[in-house]
Amino acid sequence: MTLPARFVHRRPLPFARSQRSTLGVEWELQLVDRDSLDLRQCAAEILRGMGSDEHIHSEMMLNTVELVSGARRTVAECIDDIALAFDRLLPVTDPLRVDLISAGTHPFADPLVQKVTDAERYARLVDRTRLWGHQMLIFGTHVHVGLEERAKALPILRALLTRTAHLQCLSASSPFWAAQDTGYADNRAMMFQQLPTAGAPHQLNTWDELEAYAGDMIHTGVIEDFSEVRWDVRPSPRLGTIEVRSCDAATNLTELAGIAALTQCLVESFSRALDRGEELDVMPAWYVDENKWRSARYGMDAILIVDSLGNEELVSDTVARMLTELAPVAQDLGCQTELEGVRATLEAGASYQRQLSAVRAGCGNEAAVRLLLAEMRAGRPLPPSDVPAASAPR
Repeated sequence: MTLPARFVHRRPLPFARSQRSTLGVEWELQLVDRDSLDLRQCAAEILRGMGSDEHIHSEMMLNTVELVSGARRTVAECIDDIALAFDRLLPVTDPLRVDLISAGTHPFADPLVQKVTDAERYARLVDRTRLWGHQMLIFGTHVHVGLEERAKALPILRALLTRTAHLQCLSASSPFWAAQDTGYADNRAMMFQQLPTAGAPHQLNTWDELEAYAGDMIHTGVIEDFSEVRWDVRPSPRLGTIEVRSCDAATNLTELAGIAALTQCLVESFSRALDRGEELDVMPAWYVDENKWRSARYGMDAILIVDSLGNEELVSDTVARMLTELAPVAQDLGCQTELEGVRATLEAGASYQRQLSAVRAGCGNEAAVRLLLAEMRAGRPLPPSDVPAASAPR
């Protein structure tokens, strides 16, 4: 039998067995000089000092390390993994006078002077993407949630696209680029989508179509394997998960846990709906793209499209309702405390709002870095007025 033309280059993507709604969390941290508050290009030195550690990884830029949890049943277990890995870093970073912060971008670092990790995959990316690839001075939070069967992956991916913009707003922590106030809550999203295969995913209907897409992209030299597809939400066949990648890096553990819990609860909620034989809502691609832009531009002030009918609602109102609707799911998953942590963001404002408040108090962009340092130490969002170092000149 002759295959349709669109399946000629199809590549098999075996989907690993995974326990339902288990999860893993990845958190990218910035390496900051204690004196200048600028980024330091010392990841290789730090990782050599750490030796082999399954929870601490290199990333594309030498100013970054990534903390990775194991595959766990609860958000609390993931956060424990990450907190312990963070503590293991300190004996190596302290003598170097390096501090650890996190946000979607650094408040004033120059993207053009950052150095790329010496690895073939990154060299290949920069060679192809040139200026855009070289200045990927961005940091994210990624959450994997386990799926017990492949058949759920694409329906849940499409359903998540009705809510990824809300996650993007809650996590938005990148208002600055090279010390400039961009006017965006999430400038990371604007930068990342410059890379091939980054941005909103194609809403494919069948696994055959996904395999055909992967095969076409490999055949034409766009990617070498499926892991180079950098969608905001993507299936991870190797792990048997759905991975949400749309979030800026959280600035503290409370908000990291909140994003992880909300993601886990959304996936489980959609999975239960499929079990009941329900059809999940799917928004047109143009609504998804518009929501992504609105989230990046307006953050928590965004009025987002919430369904396929084009109904709109202020993001904070939708999130508040989601927290109520998902509370029973969170109870079952053991993440009710972490899910309630999302309210801390609703009350304190998202990180981009807090950073802008610190800078607008007349203290310069260094004040935003001091706020990020304080939040990392406190493990929770802080009003800039509660951080003396963020409200006083250097």
